[in-house]
Amino acid sequence: MEVISGSFSPMIIIVLALSFAILIISHSLLKLFVITTSTPNPNLPPGCMGFPFVGETLSFLKPHHSNSIGTFLQHHCSRYGKVFKSHLFGWPAIVSCDRELNIFILQNDDKLFKVSYPKAMHGILGSNSLIIAAGHTHRKLRNVVVSFTSWCKSRPTFLHSLHSLSISLMDSWRSQTQLLFCKQVKLFALSVMVKELFGIEAKESIGSKILKEFETYMKGFVSLPLKLPGTPYSKAVKARERLSYIVKEMMRERRRRGLLEGNDEDFLQVIMSNWKLSDEEIVSVVLDILLGGYETTATLMGLIIYFLSHSPPNVLAKLKEEHQAIRFGKRNGECLNLEDYKQMEFTCNVIFEAMRCGNVVKFLHREALTDVKFKDIVIPCGWKVHPVFSAIHLDPTIHPNPQHFNPWRWTDDKDMSKKVTPFGGGPRLCPGIELAKLEIAFFLHHFVLNYRWKTREDECPLAYPYVKFKRDLVLEIEPLQLLK
Repeated sequence: MEVISGSFSPMIIIVLALSFAILIISHSLLKLFVITTSTPNPNLPPGCMGFPFVGETLSFLKPHHSNSIGTFLQHHCSRYGKVFKSHLFGWPAIVSCDRELNIFILQNDDKLFKVSYPKAMHGILGSNSLIIAAGHTHRKLRNVVVSFTSWCKSRPTFLHSLHSLSISLMDSWRSQTQLLFCKQVKLFALSVMVKELFGIEAKESIGSKILKEFETYMKGFVSLPLKLPGTPYSKAVKARERLSYIVKEMMRERRRRGLLEGNDEDFLQVIMSNWKLSDEEIVSVVLDILLGGYETTATLMGLIIYFLSHSPPNVLAKLKEEHQAIRFGKRNGECLNLEDYKQMEFTCNVIFEAMRCGNVVKFLHREALTDVKFKDIVIPCGWKVHPVFSAIHLDPTIHPNPQHFNPWRWTDDKDMSKKVTPFGGGPRLCPGIELAKLEIAFFLHHFVLNYRWKTREDECPLAYPYVKFKRDLVLEIEPLQLLK
């Protein structure tokens, strides 16, 4: 009997596991069925629910040029209008390419709508990430990130660090004729953040380890969420665990040495001294800041360089003219300051226009907390809602010649800031955008004065929906007269 019992126990475990899995799947399908069929809604917008289970997800996520809305949205908007129903990411959904509805959704975050990203993202980001957190937790953590932006801008050492890292990067390229631009600026942006967060250089042992783990983390962040051994997603989850361990070890060491009160050498020290956060919340804040620097800031840098190389010569000429005027007013090698930044009006217009044309963030994930009425439509409780930013940024009824990269439109149209939402809006507006603008403006100052460049003919930014260049934005570069 012992032998029989022992030989059957694995089979019993397998059967129980399968039964449990079937029960979970059945429960999910039943919940989905109830949401979609229990209360017929005559006020739903028109649309198509696609195939069973997968719906229209694959078509919705089909890669396309990031300065276009793609064939899926083109087809659906022309057939159903700017607001339509669909079935995406396993759930019935409302897709909005309507500016008024998008603003309404953003302004009613945590009221009528809640953040609702796919569960797989929770495994990589953690439950305390700003992207996922809601309510009081989100407000608290967002305030920390806002304070990081203010803290950096108020420190002369940050500007000096930004200056020296930019010069070092320019010098490292002088012997090269070709480079992978996006890879280089991602490491640059991450190095800036590592310095400010932890007070360490990227070339130090622990700094190199953080950079290496974060690269693994980011590869999984933009991969298929398959938690199988060896997949990018699985590696990313483990990389986050290792990054969490590194940050917690730093915190333990600082507590052991008593380096807390009155010490503001780096922002980790500031958080530990001035904010009542759990260790997990501190880790999430740190990783969110690194994520913003590594992915969002660097991707925007790539888009700017791409659009400048594909625009009429007067755009780059105007940008160089602005930076030459600033440089001629400074001593040789003198660091830029915030007064210089305030003079970079056209530079900021270039950054804004790249946000509009390039669409670093294509759409958001939200869920209706109750039946929501907007004009003639009703969004049922429990349905997912996806406001699509790129559709607004490239709408010809809002922006004349929307595919045309034209920084002057930000000067000519005083309402431009109300017509775009590149980094969200309402209570969840990206808190790091001002710091990103400063970092990009300083980098552009050095790059446009020190190099001329061109891209390959077949290079372009693609929306996956995250933005990625075909070949990591290969640039052919040529140094100009040395200007520091």
